[in-house]
Amino acid sequence: MKQLDVAIIGAGTAGLSARSEVAKITDNYLVFDGGTLGTTCARVGCMPSKVFIQVANDFHTLTKFEKRGFRGEKNITIDDGAVMQHVRSLRDRFVRAVVGSFDVWQEKHLVRHHARFVDGQTLEAGGERYQAKKIIIATGGRPSVPKDWESASKWISTSDDVFEWQCLPKSVAIIGLGVIGVELGQALARLGVQVFALSLDKAVGGLSDPVLQEYAVAALAKEFEINTSGVASLTAVSDGEGLLVKAGNGVEYRVERALVAAGRKLNLDGLNLQATGLKVNERGLPKFDEGTHRIEDSDIYIAGDVDGTRPLLHEAADEGWIAGYNAVRASDSCFARRTPLAITFSEPNIALVGESHRSLVSRGADFVTGTVCFEGYGRAIIRLQEVGLVHIYADRKTGKLLGAEMFAPAGEHLAHLVVWAIAAGHSVDESLALPFYHPVFEEGIKTALRECRSQLTLPARPLELFRCQETGATLG
Repeated sequence: MKQLDVAIIGAGTAGLSARSEVAKITDNYLVFDGGTLGTTCARVGCMPSKVFIQVANDFHTLTKFEKRGFRGEKNITIDDGAVMQHVRSLRDRFVRAVVGSFDVWQEKHLVRHHARFVDGQTLEAGGERYQAKKIIIATGGRPSVPKDWESASKWISTSDDVFEWQCLPKSVAIIGLGVIGVELGQALARLGVQVFALSLDKAVGGLSDPVLQEYAVAALAKEFEINTSGVASLTAVSDGEGLLVKAGNGVEYRVERALVAAGRKLNLDGLNLQATGLKVNERGLPKFDEGTHRIEDSDIYIAGDVDGTRPLLHEAADEGWIAGYNAVRASDSCFARRTPLAITFSEPNIALVGESHRSLVSRGADFVTGTVCFEGYGRAIIRLQEVGLVHIYADRKTGKLLGAEMFAPAGEHLAHLVVWAIAAGHSVDESLALPFYHPVFEEGIKTALRECRSQLTLPARPLELFRCQETGATLG
C-alpha cells in the first residue's frame, strides 16, 4: 500500500488550488480524478456560458440599430449551428489552458481513477489502495434533475450538456431562475428561441430584496415569459417529440426541450464516506470548520462546491488553498473569508454584495437602504440601457456599509466597487468622499449612498469632502 502525505480527491478548481499549496511543502502527494478534466468553470460553467451570452447580447444590439440610424439589420440572420460551434471552440480553448497546466505535475501525481474511502485514512482507486496522513475532498457538484422526470430525459438538458447542442431548439422551458436559468434563458430568448421560465418564487439570480425581485422579474418578463408558480409536472408528449410542462398554477407549455437549472447535488455519494465513521447530514455532508475546512474529528478536509457553502470559482479556489495549506502543517490556521460577491451575467447584471437583504432582516439589523434607479439616468440614456435598480444597505447608527443587491447596467463593475468598500470597512461618509466621474454608471453608487446618508442618525456634514485636518475615519 502506497503511503502519502496528502491525497486530494478531485482535480477541479478547489483540488488544483489545494495541490498548489501542498506541492510547496511535500512531493509525496497524489490527486485522484477519473472524470473529464478541465474544471466545471472552463468546461460547462463560467466560460462557455459567457461566450454564449456575449453572442446573444451582440445579436440583440440589432434591436437598437434603427433608433440609432443604422439600416439593414433585418437582413442579418443567425446560423445557430455556427453559434454553437463558436461556443464550443472557445470553450475548448479554455479547457486546454487548464489541462495544459497539469503538464508539470500530472505524470507523477495524477491518478486517473475515482477514489473512494476504505477507512478514515485509506483510499481505493483503480484496484490500488493508498494510505494518506491527510485527505482533501474536492469533488465538486453536478446538476440535479428530479427522478420522476427521467422518463423524459431525451428532451431534458442541464448546464453539463447544453453547450453540446448542435443547433438551437425553437422552444425551451427553463426550470429554475437562479444564475444559470436567468443567464441562459435570456441568452436563448435573444437568439430567437421561445423561452418559458418556471420558478418557485421571484428570487431571480438569488435576489432577496422584495422590491428588486419585483423589478427584475418585470424587466426580464419583457424578453421571455416567467411563471413563478413552480412546476407541477413535466412529461414527454404522447404525439411526438418534445415535452409538456405544467406549471403550479395550471398553465401548460409545450416545448421542444427543457433546461433544468433548479439546483446542484454534492458529489459525495460515490466516496463511501460511511467507511470513515463520520456523521453526515441529510445532504450526505459531514460537519466541517469553515475557517480551516477540516472535517471535525478527522484528518480529512473538504473544499469547493462539494461543501455546499459558496459554489463560486473564486470561493472554491480560496477553500482549496485553505485546505491545502492546512493539510501539510502540524496545526490548522483559520483564515478569514472574503466579503461575499456573486454576479449573474444577465443584462442588466444581477449582483449580490456583502450581506443580503434577507440576512439583514433575519438578524434584526437596524439598517437603511439607499436606492438608485437607472431609468432616466444620463449614461443609461446614452447607452439605451434605461433599466436598472440598486439598493445599498448601511448601518443606521454608524453608517458602515453592510451590503447591496443590484439589477443594473454595468452591475459587474458596480458590485466590485461596493464589495471593496465593504471589505475595507468603509462607511457611507468615507465612500462619498471618494471620486466619482461624470457621466458614468458608477455615479449611481453616489446617488444611493446619498440616500443612505440622509437616513443615518449621525450628525449632518457640511460637505461630502473631509476637512484637511480630518483623518477620514467614520464620524459619530
